[in-house]
Amino acid sequence: MAEAADFQGTSASPARRWLRRTGTLLAAAPLLAGLLQLPGAAPVHAAGQGSLKAAAGSDPVSVAVDSLTPAVPGEGDTLTVSGTVTNEGKQAVTDAHVDLRLGPALNTRSDVDAASNRGDYQDGLDGAPVGGKYVKEFTKLTPGVAQRFSISVPVDKLDLGGNGVYQFAVSLSGETSAQPWEKVLGIQRTFLPWQPDEANPKTRTTILWPLVSTARMTAQTGSDESQTPVFHDDDLAKEIAPGGRLQQLVSLGKELDVTWVIDPDLLASVDAMTESYRLQGEGDTTTAGTHQGVANQWLAELQEAVQDKEVVALPFGDPDLASVAHNGTNVTGSLSHLKEATDVAADTVDSILHVEAITDFAWPVNGAVDPSIVKVATSAGADKVIARSDSLVETGGLPYTPSAARPIGGGTTAVVSDARMSTVFQGNLTRASSSTLAVQRFLAQSLALNHQADRQRSIVVAPQRMPTASQAQAMAAAVTALQGGTWSQSQELTAAATAKPDSGATTKVPAASSYPSSLRKQELPRAAFEQTENTQDKLDKFKVILTRESRVVTPFGRAMNREMSTSWRGRSADAADYRNTVEAYINSLVDQVTLIEKSDTKLSGRSATIPVTVQNNLVQGVDHLVLRLTSTSPRRLEIDGEAYSEQRVTVSGGHSQTVKFPTSAQANGQAEVIAQLYTEDGQAYGAPVRFDVKVTEFTATVMLVIGGGFLLLVLAGFRMYTQRKRAAAREAEEDGVQETSETDGDPEGPEDRLTPESHLEEESVTGTRADAPEQPSDPTPDTAAESADPSGTGERVDR
Repeated sequence: MAEAADFQGTSASPARRWLRRTGTLLAAAPLLAGLLQLPGAAPVHAAGQGSLKAAAGSDPVSVAVDSLTPAVPGEGDTLTVSGTVTNEGKQAVTDAHVDLRLGPALNTRSDVDAASNRGDYQDGLDGAPVGGKYVKEFTKLTPGVAQRFSISVPVDKLDLGGNGVYQFAVSLSGETSAQPWEKVLGIQRTFLPWQPDEANPKTRTTILWPLVSTARMTAQTGSDESQTPVFHDDDLAKEIAPGGRLQQLVSLGKELDVTWVIDPDLLASVDAMTESYRLQGEGDTTTAGTHQGVANQWLAELQEAVQDKEVVALPFGDPDLASVAHNGTNVTGSLSHLKEATDVAADTVDSILHVEAITDFAWPVNGAVDPSIVKVATSAGADKVIARSDSLVETGGLPYTPSAARPIGGGTTAVVSDARMSTVFQGNLTRASSSTLAVQRFLAQSLALNHQADRQRSIVVAPQRMPTASQAQAMAAAVTALQGGTWSQSQELTAAATAKPDSGATTKVPAASSYPSSLRKQELPRAAFEQTENTQDKLDKFKVILTRESRVVTPFGRAMNREMSTSWRGRSADAADYRNTVEAYINSLVDQVTLIEKSDTKLSGRSATIPVTVQNNLVQGVDHLVLRLTSTSPRRLEIDGEAYSEQRVTVSGGHSQTVKFPTSAQANGQAEVIAQLYTEDGQAYGAPVRFDVKVTEFTATVMLVIGGGFLLLVLAGFRMYTQRKRAAAREAEEDGVQETSETDGDPEGPEDRLTPESHLEEESVTGTRADAPEQPSDPTPDTAAESADPSGTGERVDR
């Protein structure tokens, strides 16, 4: 980035500068004379480089600056520098002493970078010792032993010149037995920002304070009414517990004037932990989570911290925009998931933190952008993209760092964060010395930026997404010092995005070929988005049969948002495991609604009913299902008169339903029957059940034989009935004739008076008389033996 060659108003007084230069030349004169007298002497520049390399390889003492307070000194302050010196060589160091060295003012931001990267002591560049009583002496430094030091010096003893950034160093000088003369054996450089008076103008600085974590919640929920959530592990509890990373970010951030950038998934996860939650165990087992108190405490502290502060909500799960742009846009549904993640963000933040969140900012990884990333970001509803200056590089030749806002076309604004200030807190900052150096370098870059031009600019600092606890502490120390300084004033992100852009600032988004290969290697592959879409297809087919689909759709929808999370970068194996777990769970739910297997069936006769059972092992009922029974041989076996028949199915949770289909046989033999569930829109649901039906139909000859036998039985019964009636009538007539003969004295019996017709009739019924001999073919009488006694008056006796 182009920079101003000089600070304005940062030079020391002319007299002081003349004295320093004269002293340096006088000190170097003997050395130059000696070099010139040597035969074949190398050029001075080459000799100097060789001596620097030798010094770099021979520095046996490491110097660590653990504390420098105040970080931004003012007039009348006392600067205290504390740290340790450690003899890492093999020889003891004698007559050792620690000195403070004030180097020259650094005129550009590049000078600050150069001083940070320089590792060797360079006479003249590293300044002269402050000297006097502001020295810490050690008689002896034993190898492998660290010695602490602390030196306090009034600021006015440092002879600081005009406003600006000064190189400040702590050095250890002494002797060794191998080199028995005093020399600098170790040095540590840092920076001293000097701006005792209020700067005019001040830099408007926006600090993003990110609250983002790794995806922890699974798609699985309990069968209870409250749908107890299930977490992959309990690591989130460690992050929000006192001293944890997220707890530190909240505790430190609430004292700062920052813009909070929050992943709603983190809020939803911690909110779920405030009540009953479970942890995945071995196999299908789960155990109870026990950190409800920690979750409640963290949320309460965060709610207090964000009151009256600007809150930017990322899409739910913090989707990896670059991965979507480069590998997901050609997979159906990827952009829909991104849009859904954006839509639920504001409501999630509002319901948990009770603040209105801003959702029109997109934040690609490391602020790296290309046209496809910008397009994906805006497709989800964002019109502002947080980029970084090492991606959207300045090419216009500006002599200063321009304001963050840049119109990049299509109504989209790129908010370009400052790369130097945004990346200074990366790396291992667990050691106090590393943290102190990061703080001072951040402040030096901020002040150097302010001195570049006599115009007010809006600068944005976007640190890493998930700073460690030590990184957060260093960030907080730097921001505290900056906001207590005299050259910067706080500004919200929305104000920075709407500030007037510099006319000469770069507005062209870099080409895709400029995207860092190191970042591209960490992206989610196309296969990841294809698996997510496969899971979505299964969910779509499953949800239509549910009576309470929100119990399934919501947790799975959020889980698929997490599958696209930026937090999976560099953790491809973990990302694949998470996706596999989500897909396996939807498969297990789909399999809870199934057809019961059937054995082969025999059908005897022309028609029968075939039962098919649908089992629902879900806790909620299922509806909108159709069961179809199909005969693969309809000429042999018909289902309800057709090749197939369908019936609607509704099954309560934890129950089963048996559906009966009428069938009819058309011919003997075996017919395969297929039972298949379908959704109402005609999509097959689950696996089909196949079974065979063996038809054993009766033939026409058999039916005639059976019919003929039945007819003979009917006729025989009718004949028996007729014979009995005639016999009864004949006996009644004979009894009447006998009684008449006895009364009239007629000597002739009844038989003597029968006419020929009567005689014929008598012969036809002889076999039915009581005294007639029984014929072998006659049926057994079904009445009692006849009584000879006269019947009572009015009593009818059937014969």
